[in-house]
Amino acid sequence: MCRQSTAAGGALRAWYNRPMEDSKRSFIEALFRQNGQQLVRFLSSRLRDPQQADEIAQEAYLRMQKLHEPEQLDNARAFLFQVAANMATDQLRRQQLHHKYIQNQLERNIDDSGEISAPLEYGPDEQLIAQERVKQINAALDSMKPKPRQAFLLHRRSGLSYSEIAEEMGVSVSSVEKYILAALKHFRDKTVVES
Repeated sequence: MCRQSTAAGGALRAWYNRPMEDSKRSFIEALFRQNGQQLVRFLSSRLRDPQQADEIAQEAYLRMQKLHEPEQLDNARAFLFQVAANMATDQLRRQQLHHKYIQNQLERNIDDSGEISAPLEYGPDEQLIAQERVKQINAALDSMKPKPRQAFLLHRRSGLSYSEIAEEMGVSVSSVEKYILAALKHFRDKTVVES
């Protein structure tokens, strides 16, 4: 008998505690038994972190459980893997944004002579503030409308110019400017700036 991932197994146990029709429960249990380990391996290869892979696999199964009639999907396995792949991509994007944020913070601490002007070791208070800031940024990204989010990520993460983004998205440069402004306004509205 194959041993299932602990986190993915935790997701299955969580389903038992939630009200669910028997056919839906049976369907998701079978989907889990047939694909649980493969899904975690698939995500581990993308994320290079087994713990994150377990967490995303668990969340993907929970999202399947939230569907009205998942047993009616033409290809539930493909749907499950696509949902998990999208979640992994979002996780990688958030990590990239976090790393860029940290890099920018480090660059701000380097003076003109190239010397670091503030210590790299932050105390517990600064670490908590930084973690909270990253949570706010991730939450703001998650709640952003798709087009402003896409334009923002293409500009900030991929370094594309507005005209390159316009070509990529199939819109005008003016629209890209509006999307970027909307994204920045969204960040301003959703994040608290420490003074």
